[in-house]
Amino acid sequence: MIGAALTFATEWQWPVLPGVAPDPQGPARCGCPDPECTVPGAHPFDPALLAATTDERMVRWWWTQRPAAPIVLATGGKAPCAVSLPAPAAARALAALDRAGMRLGPVVAAPHRWAILVAPYSFEQLGELLYAQDHVPGSLRFHGEGGFLALPPSETGHGTVRWERAPLPGSAAPWVPDVEAVVDATVEAINRTGVSAPEF
Repeated sequence: MIGAALTFATEWQWPVLPGVAPDPQGPARCGCPDPECTVPGAHPFDPALLAATTDERMVRWWWTQRPAAPIVLATGGKAPCAVSLPAPAAARALAALDRAGMRLGPVVAAPHRWAILVAPYSFEQLGELLYAQDHVPGSLRFHGEGGFLALPPSETGHGTVRWERAPLPGSAAPWVPDVEAVVDATVEAINRTGVSAPEF
């Protein structure tokens, strides 16, 4: 886990921090104090999200102390943001985007939701983009400034986080598309193909 965390932080300059681990007494539950946590093991807790960093020494210290801790990306700022949707709908939407020739960057796949990484965006930019759409499925989620996303190969209460579309090999930070292109194409694919995206 520490190797992946160091790649994200030092080579790609993505600010990361360790997530709260799943509850050892019940892996489907979270180790945080919330008994009804909906993202078990896939969110920051201690340290808090604002502690996310690209500092090599801090990242090494965190994962030396907690080698199995999930890797959490603090989205926004200079780091990628993400657009996520339920896994079954995401798989069909990606197939539709491929047929349309849409270029995508990395796609993170958790057992229940997949997230398409996109370039950083502002809340104002996102608001204007969504306002211009005739219909935006309620199951789409936007991980922007102040948000977070568990990265591969994290183990969470819902299972393993993996790459559905892995970054190309190399030390440079992966290319990610603009949010406008992803939202426009995803919404169009869902509406045109009748892809079902349930509200969860």
